[in-house]
Amino acid sequence: MLLLTFIAVFLSICLAVYAVVGSAEEKATIRESLRQLGGYEIENERDRELLDPLRQRAVVPVVNWFTGIGRRLTPVGYVDGIRRKLTLAGNFTPENLDRFLAIRVVTLALIPVWAFLAFGLLSTLGNSSRLGVFVLLTLGSILGPDAILNRKVAERQHEIQVRLPDILDLLTISVEAGLGFEQALDRTIAAVPGPLSEEFARMLGEVRAGASRADAMRAMDERIDVPEVRSFVLAILQADTFGVSIGRVLRAQADEMRIKRRQLAQEQALKAPVKMLFPMVFCIFPALFVVVIGPAIINISKGFK
Repeated sequence: MLLLTFIAVFLSICLAVYAVVGSAEEKATIRESLRQLGGYEIENERDRELLDPLRQRAVVPVVNWFTGIGRRLTPVGYVDGIRRKLTLAGNFTPENLDRFLAIRVVTLALIPVWAFLAFGLLSTLGNSSRLGVFVLLTLGSILGPDAILNRKVAERQHEIQVRLPDILDLLTISVEAGLGFEQALDRTIAAVPGPLSEEFARMLGEVRAGASRADAMRAMDERIDVPEVRSFVLAILQADTFGVSIGRVLRAQADEMRIKRRQLAQEQALKAPVKMLFPMVFCIFPALFVVVIGPAIINISKGFK
């Protein structure tokens, strides 16, 4: 009962904060519209500051404060590792890095709250159950943000691995049809959306901004960190260095990547029985034993009476 009361109070506070923020955002939009009208001038400094959205005036300073604490408390090299993971996830900006560090501080600060929830509000449970709840919530606070970020990186890299053979096939067809490598990339980017196409688009933007193709492709490889993409980049760079036909190299790379994708699917299929073993042993077999062996045990117990 106390847990339900706590959840209801928490949800009520969240709804009240959401309503206040929505109202403030609406007022800020009205002020911005009035400011754009001719002859509307701000009379004092307070009204001028109120023109900024509530998120800029209230949320951003709090996030910056949590970010500063996170930078001071994190171990050496942790921020660089998070920056690297955000880059691999395709979501790196200084704002996202600061937001992640602020979330880490908030999740660590929630550990005393979990202790109060487990040992204070859940007093009806046993000591071992309350300790288990506290340990689970604490592990979620400590390991949760990093685990979610690692999951995003793995999903993006897997999607790139799966899409690479199709993109190479389209690149090969475009180059063999007479298009240049960059024109073929443009056509591929427009035809096949996804994270790999976004990286190709960024690479082309760097080349058109003045960087060499070799440097732009190496930077793309660093941002993706997938072995198949690294093999493709090295093959293209070697073709540029030794004057080999890019169409022939793309054809060989497309065949190789298709084989690797088939091997990856076979590997995942072979891992499926092992992954299914634990749910079967701990979830399916006990229920099956109860249905199959339970009546026999009941009959045997009645026979001994």
